[in-house]
Amino acid sequence: MKRIHGLILVAAALAFATTAALADDTPGTSSTHPSKAVHHAKSAAKTPKTDLNAASKEELMKLPGIDDAVADKILAARPFKTRSELMTKNIVTSEQFAKLRTLVAAMPATKTASK
Repeated sequence: MKRIHGLILVAAALAFATTAALADDTPGTSSTHPSKAVHHAKSAAKTPKTDLNAASKEELMKLPGIDDAVADKILAARPFKTRSELMTKNIVTSEQFAKLRTLVAAMPATKTASK
């Protein structure tokens, strides 16, 4: 009986080790290693977001899926309170928004000092 339990434990350990090794070595998959996840989060945080309320037409056109016509729609629909207004105002599709949501922000307009 002890021998069977021992074999089950060894088999489970081998299966776990093999699965973990495959997950780390498979191209195109993200690693679940904590230090790599933190590194990825830090690099994503360093990327500045394009402000929908302040960006020029040229800056908007650098975003994926934004052509001349869509950039004009964004400029005409300003100001934005949230980035999701790109969808609610029918400027982009949900598929386009999925590509853009981490790249854009809707910053509030800065108040100028009154005289």
